[in-house]
Amino acid sequence: MTEIHSSQRVGVFVDVQNLYYSAKNLYEAKVDFEKLLNAAVMNRDLVRASAYVIKGDTPGENDFFEALRGIGYEVHVKELKEFYGGAKKGDWDLGMTVDMIQQAKNLDTVVLVTGDGDFAVLVDHLKSMGCRVEVMSFGKSSAKELREASDNFIDMDDKPNKFLVDK
Repeated sequence: MTEIHSSQRVGVFVDVQNLYYSAKNLYEAKVDFEKLLNAAVMNRDLVRASAYVIKGDTPGENDFFEALRGIGYEVHVKELKEFYGGAKKGDWDLGMTVDMIQQAKNLDTVVLVTGDGDFAVLVDHLKSMGCRVEVMSFGKSSAKELREASDNFIDMDDKPNKFLVDK
């Protein structure tokens, strides 16, 4: 297993909706994305920080997207799709996967911030490409297969106040 050192090139990829709903449901709180980024990078060489969001035309969302940019995230926005009958869908799983595979050649460590178990296969693939893969999320809402696939799982439930907006 690769040791953590300051010259590691790190990419951080954040599934914003996954974290938003986890924090809301578990703690009735919001994530502090600046504190999250600092904890993910851990004084290493940040190559790219990407935040993946769904645009649902809710009040204040554009201000939130700009705040993410101000912190240093590259913000990827996808429109919420509404289907016949009223069903709605919005996720970035495939887009995040493609971005991480494309960036892996430039990174020593990928920090994936989500609890979504669909990413476990991606984690295995990134590791086969030679990347260390760290997963950060609230453990109570994280898939077991994702936690187990990672080189290191950072359970945000261990110190939730470190990652939540002060009320």
